[in-house]
Amino acid sequence: MFFSTLVSAVQGLVPAAVTVDMLVVFALILLSLVLFATEWLPIDVTAIVVMVLLMVLEPWTQITPQEGLSGFASPATITVLAMLILSTGVNRTGIVQHIGRKMAEYAGNSQTKQLAATISVTGPVSGFINNTPVVAILVPVVADLAHKGKTSPSKLLMPLSFASMLGGTLTVIGTSTNILASDIAAQLGRESPGLGLHAFGMFEFTKLGVIVFVVGAVYLMTVGVRLLPKRVPAEDDLLEEYALQEYLADVVVPADSSLIGQTVQEALGNDDLDIDVLQLIRYGEQFLEPLARKEIHENDTLRLRTNRETLERIMRSEGLTFVGGPRSESDLHPGEAEPVMVEVVIPSGSFLVGESLASSTFRQRYDANVLAFRTRGKVVRDRFEDIDIRVGDTLLVQAPPDSLTRLVQNEDFIVAHEFEDADYRTEKTPFAVAIIAGVVALPAFNVLPIVVSALGGVVAMILTGVLKPNELYKSVEWNVIFLLAGVIPLGVALQQTGAAALLGDAVASTATFLPAIGVLWVFYLATGLLTSVISNNASVVLMIPVAASAAQSIGANAFAFVLAVTFAASTAFMTPVGYQTNLFVYGPGGYTFSDFLRVGAPLQLLLSVVTVAGIAFFWGVGA
Repeated sequence: MFFSTLVSAVQGLVPAAVTVDMLVVFALILLSLVLFATEWLPIDVTAIVVMVLLMVLEPWTQITPQEGLSGFASPATITVLAMLILSTGVNRTGIVQHIGRKMAEYAGNSQTKQLAATISVTGPVSGFINNTPVVAILVPVVADLAHKGKTSPSKLLMPLSFASMLGGTLTVIGTSTNILASDIAAQLGRESPGLGLHAFGMFEFTKLGVIVFVVGAVYLMTVGVRLLPKRVPAEDDLLEEYALQEYLADVVVPADSSLIGQTVQEALGNDDLDIDVLQLIRYGEQFLEPLARKEIHENDTLRLRTNRETLERIMRSEGLTFVGGPRSESDLHPGEAEPVMVEVVIPSGSFLVGESLASSTFRQRYDANVLAFRTRGKVVRDRFEDIDIRVGDTLLVQAPPDSLTRLVQNEDFIVAHEFEDADYRTEKTPFAVAIIAGVVALPAFNVLPIVVSALGGVVAMILTGVLKPNELYKSVEWNVIFLLAGVIPLGVALQQTGAAALLGDAVASTATFLPAIGVLWVFYLATGLLTSVISNNASVVLMIPVAASAAQSIGANAFAFVLAVTFAASTAFMTPVGYQTNLFVYGPGGYTFSDFLRVGAPLQLLLSVVTVAGIAFFWGVGA
């Protein structure tokens, strides 16, 4: 009743060309844009909220429950799910890591060679394995390569992310964006045969992708490398990098201290104190985690992480004696063969996303201390227990070697250091390579659709032992799947209510003073800007129907417009939140938000010209 009354009131206020159905869809789009941009809710939750609202408001959105849930059965969603599993299978064999080590051997101490190797390995691999897992795999490889070669990781990690995006334009399976765009194009082609749209072939736009990759690589090797800052020191010392010296202190427990006889947990475990006991040193012997139940004795030295104010308060109240503190990582853990301090990046799908360190019990699960917290370019060195963790946040973690091994093996984390004893199924490498080749070849020769080929590849990986059955569900980034399933009906609503046609006509009006190629360029820029603040997948869902309608209005080639939107959404360089791989390098590279704008904006502008010109040359624009 309320909605009906509201709609009746609005109906008399809008122009005849704009229906109330359109206004309702526009309102939902505006809501989704605000939620995506602010991250008030996780993006996958936002997508599900929008999907539910589309079904609840069916009289105006024209989305039935069957259409609202159609995203879960979409070939695009199933294909992305299968490709994520296949990428995990390749990861289990260690083949990408092996290529990374060869890359390190070639590059040595030359920054130019390191950068060239990073780009030349990442790009082609990202064309055949979903580019998001590729970056997750290569972050520790490239970070170690930089430190060993005395180069700042900041000079290599952003190019790693950008190269993965550029490589993702080489084939239809390079990114989830391409797969989704292909499915939307096929759907529009079925509904409006006059548009001439169809699902993308495996290598249909590879020739343009190669040009985009080469131009992007040349930019990164020449202009980009000069614009990149050295945020992280070349020397591999995390203590100095995070400027933690003022937050670490060694104190001695005197004979009259009330702490004597208490356990570490009883004495200093109060969360209100914001104190972590990193080490207990007794007569020259060092004790690491777990320390909670360790009893404190007279003359024990406690190594604490806390701020100066809290340290002074605890020293006064307990009579502790300050005896200095570590100034570098080697002081903190002298003589350690393996590192006991690493950066841990939080990827999408991690159980920590949306949690805090306090609510997640991260410390207890991994016997780990968090020394610092890097979120969206800001380093927090104290009072970070209750900060909500987001995708791309980086934790500086101290833990025993066995705990770090568990972190490395857990797909909830990206540990920005490669451990030599990682357990890979190298004997399964030939099977994994053959399966990926088959998944690519069968659709390329029109033997099977991509979705069938990809699912067949998953089955083959299980049967050959590349993957174990219990690893299937762990391999899927379920937030990506729910995001796709949630936003796909929004594109359907745009189309069915005529909202896409209305927006398309509005943009098409620019054809009165712009040629068709100019309108195409406008779509490329608009998609790039939109992707900079919301999900790339949401961008193609919103923009492809509008682009196709605009092309139809001006008599232009609809395929050219769809391709421009796809490439723009797949190459979002200007912000760290524009593309998931940017978030993976944000923390380990020590970048600020403005770093992405400074390096990414010229590249995005350059590629807007190159891509639009390439589309016009290969496929024509028409009109």
